[in-house]
Amino acid sequence: MGVNMAGNCIIDDEVCCEASKQEIIRRYYQALARLVREEGNEEEVYKIELLMKQAKLTKEMRRTVPAANERAAALHSPAAAMELNDGRIVTGKTSNLLGASAALILNAVKLLAGIPHDVHLIAPYAIEPIQKLKVDYLGSKNPRLHTDEVLIALSVSAAMDKNAQLALENLSKLKGCQVHTSVMLSDVDIKVFSKLGINLTCEPVYEHKKLYH
Repeated sequence: MGVNMAGNCIIDDEVCCEASKQEIIRRYYQALARLVREEGNEEEVYKIELLMKQAKLTKEMRRTVPAANERAAALHSPAAAMELNDGRIVTGKTSNLLGASAALILNAVKLLAGIPHDVHLIAPYAIEPIQKLKVDYLGSKNPRLHTDEVLIALSVSAAMDKNAQLALENLSKLKGCQVHTSVMLSDVDIKVFSKLGINLTCEPVYEHKKLYH
């Protein structure tokens, strides 16, 4: 009976249809990622491609896909894009200090908090010791901060910096946002996006031959 009554719960058919289309595109990218990681199969991808064709869907209908890929192509390095719940698009790029995903989260909370883009929420001198710890003592090949590390650094900065505190208070507003990255992410970054309630998709390619953690 519950299934029979489901239609009565739909009060905006257009919104529900759009949400369904976006879910199909997200599942397509998830299937591609599983295929690259040798956890899925080509049949799964083919079936979703067929469904997309029938529904007249393209990857670009997920607004974060062209935003992230065009940014990456312009910079010749990994990039990420987020669609906020109000429809605004934010991007993040790879730098010597931060990975694209970490930069994206900082840029997003700055925008939500009304903090100027050029304001540093975490001072570079505070990031460098973390990088030294990762590379010199923990044996990491990647000195850039992952999303979990940048959030911890932001929390520490919030104790002394009002902008960092304001940005941290806006972190919960990222729930339900859409993110796409131009490369596949580490398990650490994927889990952080999941814990924040963010819907993530990635291009089915690794940044390097081996994905370091």
